[in-house]
Amino acid sequence: MGLIITLAAVVAYSGYITRQISGLRELQNNLVDRNRKDSLQLLRIQNDLNLLALAMRDMLDNDEPYPLTAWSAQFQRVRTDLDDALRREQQVAPVNRTADQEQYLENSVAQFWDAADRTFALARAPNQAEARTQIRISLRARQEALSTAVSRLLVQNNESEEQAALRISQIYSGVQRQVYLFLTATLVAILFTSLYLIRSNRRLFRQLAALSEQRSELAQKLIATQESTLRHISRELHDEFGQILTAVGAMLTRAEKHSPENSDLRAELHEVCEITQSTLDKVRSLSQALHPVMLEETGLESTLDWYLPVVERQAGVHVFYEKSGEPFPVDGNAAIHVYRVVQEALNNLTRHSGAREAWVRLRFLPQALEVEVEDHGRGFETQAAKQGIGLVAMRERAELMGGTVEFLRPPPAAGGKGTLVRLRVPRKRLEG
Repeated sequence: MGLIITLAAVVAYSGYITRQISGLRELQNNLVDRNRKDSLQLLRIQNDLNLLALAMRDMLDNDEPYPLTAWSAQFQRVRTDLDDALRREQQVAPVNRTADQEQYLENSVAQFWDAADRTFALARAPNQAEARTQIRISLRARQEALSTAVSRLLVQNNESEEQAALRISQIYSGVQRQVYLFLTATLVAILFTSLYLIRSNRRLFRQLAALSEQRSELAQKLIATQESTLRHISRELHDEFGQILTAVGAMLTRAEKHSPENSDLRAELHEVCEITQSTLDKVRSLSQALHPVMLEETGLESTLDWYLPVVERQAGVHVFYEKSGEPFPVDGNAAIHVYRVVQEALNNLTRHSGAREAWVRLRFLPQALEVEVEDHGRGFETQAAKQGIGLVAMRERAELMGGTVEFLRPPPAAGGKGTLVRLRVPRKRLEG
């Protein structure tokens, strides 16, 4: 609930900030920026009107030896610039500009140029005196009226900018207050939520620790029971059934010797003797597969030397076996766990990967023993659903030895396809 409330507050405040920022952006775009651009064009218009005022002053000054028509070209240049400034000003006019104001400015400019055209027409008549009278009476008045209208628009723009600056300041102040309030509320919610989560997590972690300890104890007992059962069955097969089959084979051999030469009975006894020997070999092989006695007698390295060729013969998989490093002894229980991990990895390979080649690497490192089983088959993802129990067993055995087991992909140099099982066990846990 605390997380939901916090997220809801964040969403609501984000919406509020978004609206405020959108309004601020709209205010700046539609008012402030347009006012500034419009003021620049109004100043340009004001400058053109001042140029016209100076020209009319010179035209009325009798000291000038030039006729009034001499200023026609200057008026034309100013008119061109003034028309361009008015056109640009209309494009960037503020939204609060009324249509009457626009119309008044446009009409005033048109009336001024109409009066100017009449003045230059009188000057070309020639009627210099009447043209100067037209300048003093009509043209200068229209110029002053137009300049006054432009000044009012500039003042209006300045007032609008001041109002916009005040509104922007108010928006920033409001947002700042809301930020402080929101941060305070959020911190309080996060504080209470965090305290509750810490308390809940501690309780949950205690439960998980207890369950993990129970699971570890159960796994150790299950693995110990499994190994004890396999060892017992292996010994029963080797000792009891092996001795029985050996005795049966010896009796059949004696009976075969006492039977007549080239008789059907002798041939049948010989065939039964061979079947008995084959069964004895299979029983001994099964006994070794369940629990290799040589693990306790000769150690892990010799057991792998025997076991990997057996896998090649039985599964039809070519195994490349590599050993490196200075060998060191491995304790009996640790040797069993390492052997079972290799056995499970190869069983998964033969059942699920579809690969016809495998690489087993036994590395005696200064501080650890590392074993790798690699194939270039279908890959771990396609096998995971079928190997779940086997993977768990491998992890449990690695944890019992204080080591780690990783399920990786082969390196890109090897094709990047298939599965790489890597077991790493500290050396001190192997020699204890």
